[in-house]
Parts: sequence; structure tokens; C-alpha cells
Amino acid sequence: MSFLYLSKLLPLFFYPLGLASVCLIVALITLWKYPKIAAIAISISLTLLLVCSNGWVTKNLVRSLEWQNLPLKEVPDADAIVVLGGATKSAIWPRTAPDLSESGDRVIYAAQLYRQQKAPIIILSGGRIDWRGGGFAESEDMANILISLGIPKQAIIQESESLNTYQNAVNVKKILDSRNIKKVLLITSAMHTPRAIKIFQRQGIDIIPAPTDFLISKTELQELTSTPKAAILNSLPDANNLNQFTAALKEYIGGFVYSLRGWL
Repeated sequence: MSFLYLSKLLPLFFYPLGLASVCLIVALITLWKYPKIAAIAISISLTLLLVCSNGWVTKNLVRSLEWQNLPLKEVPDADAIVVLGGATKSAIWPRTAPDLSESGDRVIYAAQLYRQQKAPIIILSGGRIDWRGGGFAESEDMANILISLGIPKQAIIQESESLNTYQNAVNVKKILDSRNIKKVLLITSAMHTPRAIKIFQRQGIDIIPAPTDFLISKTELQELTSTPKAAILNSLPDANNLNQFTAALKEYIGGFVYSLRGWL
């Protein structure tokens, strides 16, 4: 649990908003006695926020991850569909039922592939970190949503102990071995797919990537240069761009840390 906590906390100092905040704190402390240091810290903070919230930078960084695994024209059949957590918000008041988050496309996509008879079962992998909002395990929330969409309960297998992608792979591997399942469709967000593929393959799992939740489309890239106005607007700071940049950076940092631990 200590590694999990550090893995969520330490990268904050590498993410644009967190690092910019640290720089501003340094500037505030040094403003009167060391104005040159304060000026440097403010300049770094401003540069970080302007660059990392820029549409040109963000869209291309996100694309560098998402477009590594584009959807297949025809998704092949498999023995199971594996869906990774991170797609729901638990039914905690005032929510009356689990909500789908930004990454909720993966749950809908799993239902679609099941209805297309691409696999006979759906394995839902994901617990719930108790210090991040609490609630039921993500696997249970996803199961409830799938059942509400008409997916048979007997077709759903829950794995509710995983708290990161490495644990997803290890715990799913145990389920696959116990049921003699050989090939799976792996569903997660497109940005997360490159790292998830390597981790699952490291466990010896035969996977077919089934990415969803693409943030960057061909049209959105074309928008960057479609008109002079669009080019200018995409150069201006935008909170959504900053959020997407941070998510992409998180994947690159996660891949680096996981490789150091031998998980990739």
C-alpha cells in the first residue's frame, strides 16, 4: 500500500499544475530576499502552464499514446473480454446508482462486444482505493451497470482486489489459468492501452487490444490548422488541455516506473 500511495503522490511534483504550484511557493518565499530566484520560479511556473495547456502540444502528446493501437476493422473472437477499472463513480449520496466517469466508454464497449458474441464472458478487474472517495469496488460498479444494460449476471466475473494495472494483470492471470482461458480482448482507454498491453503480455497473457475512449480524433487534429482563428485559439491556455496533458504525462511516467520495477 505504501508504494501505491507514493505512486499517486510523488508524481504530483512532476505534473504541470503541481510543479507550477511548487515554483510559485518558492517565489513567494524568496520574493523579498532573493528576487532573482523568485523571478526564475515565476517564469518556470508560467512557462509550464502556458506550454502544457496549449492545444498543439497536448493533442500531439495524447495522440502519441492513443494512436499506437488503433481499432481493428473487425474485432476477432476471443475466450473472454477483460475490462480494466477506472470507469465508474460509486453510488454514494447523492448518486442513486453508479455513474460512468470520463473513461466509462470501456463499460459500454464491453457490452457491445458481448452482444456481438465476440466472447462468452466479461472479466471486470478493479478494486477501490479507500482513501480516494471510498465506495464499492469498481468491478462491482461496472457489473451493476452491465447488468442494467441487459448483460446476463452469469456472464460476468468480478476481480475486486486490484488497485493498479500491474495488479489487474496478475489477478486476471489467475482467473484465466483457473478457467483455462487462452485469449482475451483487453478493453481500456486508448491512452492507457500501450502500458496495459506490455504489463499483461509480461504476465504471459495472450491479448487482443480493444481500445476505446479516444480523446483525439482526426478531426480534432485537423482543427489545429483548419483556420487562422482555430490555430490561435488552440494556442491559448485551456484547463481541459492541461488535464489531458497531465493524463498523458502520467502514462509516460507510469511506464518508466513500471519498467524500473520489472513490470513491463
